[in-house]
Amino acid sequence: MSSTTYAVVGGGAIGGTLAFHLARAGHPVTVIDADAEHVAAIAERGLVLDRAGERTAAPVAAATPEEFTGTLEHVLLAVKAQATESAVRWIAPRLAPDGYVASVQNGFNEPVLAEHLGLARTVAAFVNIFADRTEPGVIADGGPGALVLGEPGGAVSDRVRSLVADLRAWGPAQSSDNVEGFLWAKAGFGAMLAATALADEPMADLIDRHRPAMHALGEEVFAVAGALGVRLEAFDAFRPTAFARGADSDDRERAVAELTAWLRTQPKTRSGIWRDLAVRRREVEVTTHYATVLAEADRLGIGTPLLRAVMAGLRELEDDPAAMSERRLDELDRIAGSLV
Repeated sequence: MSSTTYAVVGGGAIGGTLAFHLARAGHPVTVIDADAEHVAAIAERGLVLDRAGERTAAPVAAATPEEFTGTLEHVLLAVKAQATESAVRWIAPRLAPDGYVASVQNGFNEPVLAEHLGLARTVAAFVNIFADRTEPGVIADGGPGALVLGEPGGAVSDRVRSLVADLRAWGPAQSSDNVEGFLWAKAGFGAMLAATALADEPMADLIDRHRPAMHALGEEVFAVAGALGVRLEAFDAFRPTAFARGADSDDRERAVAELTAWLRTQPKTRSGIWRDLAVRRREVEVTTHYATVLAEADRLGIGTPLLRAVMAGLRELEDDPAAMSERRLDELDRIAGSLV
């Protein structure tokens, strides 16, 4: 059986994880990344996956965008959301007429791909992979997650089935005709994780201790999704309908307990957002993710005070990550209480 050749544009946590597993399954993989040090490390010793201190290398080619030559056919795009536009502009003239790009990113990036590449060369994807790029050439495995692919607008094609089959080298990849429902569900979950990055404590503990804020964040995001007619999809241990406005309070408490219990089983205890602020000292991508949610909320006249407070807090922490404090989540609880 022939192996599909893949290019992974953006070799960080998500891209690096998928590149590693595709390569280990025998697929020729090239990681294209703007970080020259990361590229050099991969070229020297392969792409390394670190599972609780046990390291395994996979043979992966690597190049910076400036070094890469040739045509792209099957592309997994895994750059940070704020780099999507520039990455797609780079990909467009190099992508084969019958090639495609799958956005294995956080946020709502498919419209940007479709604008520059056309719908026929865009694959929709939802990803909830727990990992971190901890040093050049090394990806730390943060535990199992979810990955769902489909065609934009809702369909499952032969190319989606083929891609899903290959990505099962990583784990439980699946196809769906409702990727949008997963993306909006992740937007609610992601808002909670974003809020936990306001403090330097484990995600599960902060979600557990600040339930009023977490409930309100879910309600805000899912009110927008509901107004758009989106059918939310559950994933991993997250049941989005339990966090929607009007959900049964007992069921919501059970949903929080299920979610925090699952998070406590994961090796990764803090979010990638926290890591961007506290470790890598760089701009977070969630402010780009939630631009779509906030724009739709404004258009629909739906209030989002908690989500806006989280985004404002993260922007402050970009300048001063030492100002992380659980008091910020206490304030979110206060705002949530004032809305009841």
